Amino acid sequence: MKQRVKEEIQEGFKKRLDYDELLNCMRCGFCLPSCPTYGQTNQYEAASPRGRIALMKGVVDGVIEPDESVEEQLNLCLGCRACEPVCPSGVKYGHLLEEARDVIQQEKKHKLPVRVLRHLVFKEFFPKKQRIKQLHYFLSFYQKSGMQTLLQKSSVMNILPGNLAQMEKIIPKVPHKKEMNNRPTYLQAEGTSVRKVAFFAGCLMDTMFMETNNATLVLLQKAGCDVIIPEQQGCCGALHAHSGEKDMAKQLAKINIEAFEALDVDDIVLNAGGCGALLIEYDYLLRDEEEWHQRAKAFARKVKDFSEILVEQGFDEKPMSLDSHITYQDSCHLRNVMKTSSAPRKLLKAIYGSQFQEMEESDQCCGSAGIYNITEQKMSMQILDYKMNKVKATNAHIIVTANPGCLLQMKLGISREGLDSEVKAVHLADLLLEAVQHSEARNLV
Repeated sequence: MKQRVKEEIQEGFKKRLDYDELLNCMRCGFCLPSCPTYGQTNQYEAASPRGRIALMKGVVDGVIEPDESVEEQLNLCLGCRACEPVCPSGVKYGHLLEEARDVIQQEKKHKLPVRVLRHLVFKEFFPKKQRIKQLHYFLSFYQKSGMQTLLQKSSVMNILPGNLAQMEKIIPKVPHKKEMNNRPTYLQAEGTSVRKVAFFAGCLMDTMFMETNNATLVLLQKAGCDVIIPEQQGCCGALHAHSGEKDMAKQLAKINIEAFEALDVDDIVLNAGGCGALLIEYDYLLRDEEEWHQRAKAFARKVKDFSEILVEQGFDEKPMSLDSHITYQDSCHLRNVMKTSSAPRKLLKAIYGSQFQEMEESDQCCGSAGIYNITEQKMSMQILDYKMNKVKATNAHIIVTANPGCLLQMKLGISREGLDSEVKAVHLADLLLEAVQHSEARNLV
């Protein structure tokens, strides 16, 4: 890294990192047991939250050069924010991390292939719904035409780097083009309407995971909710915010605020913890733009995970049945940022005929973290292997989670362990709808 770039990064840290927040870290060490990378690196101090804060402060103070080793440690962080709930000083570590990463990405001069890839992913793909759909049209054809089966039986997959061949196998069955283009914009509650909500559909959630979105919408209807699904909404911007593309994240936030703010609804509901964690912090993201900051605050106040809505509507008292042995893996952002951990468990424990087994360290990250399992594959797989040992100790046949990235990571863990015939991973919404429908079918017999 050239000296001029280092100086620009240091100046960016000085301008943009909240120095008071850096000073709030008392080096007490309460964060250490909660940090997956600290544990997986044999308690290497720089791989802990307080170690990374010390690196950031050292750069600001001019005693540490912002070289590749600093960038590597910041990139090695999962951004799971498990350190925040246990911090006695309430340090907003996630905010510091995102600002630091953004400064580095804005000042660093990437090689041409990396610049092109980042441009395509962050500017030409995720912000444009039609392009996301077009990719999934191809995936749907790939899966349904027999091409996928043919390639999996050949040796072609062996040339894919890392664990991409395994990841290809766990991609969900993508819906047909017609289904993706025929999405609802309004759904009426079943029975008496007692709540009016707007649904944040997401980008990958409404294509690759469309069946989970459908299940969520049915559950909300059964809970007495009228549901509006604004057509103008788009990508939440979380991947951008976590990857040093904050300007694009702000643009996407503004699009979503405009899409939802005119609606007369009680709540803005979603089923992906990773998206929700950014949505409820849109006010922080837009804190430097007064008008947008106020609009973002009004938006963020309404954001809730669907499991919270279901519990508030007494859904855990409705008939649900399933003969299953279940465990639950927390979505880090759902638990640590949205503060939702009891509602999913309450709903799962309410399923008649099922056995719920709490997983040891279920609140620790599974290693997915957006695209972390691609960019930091070695550490991601270490964390996943550790997590799968905890899963196996529960003897559960179903792993439930509430975020698409976590769901794919747990499916990958099942595949890596050779447990495909014994264990499955499902989204909370899909399992709840299955339990409801199973109970309804039994009552009809």
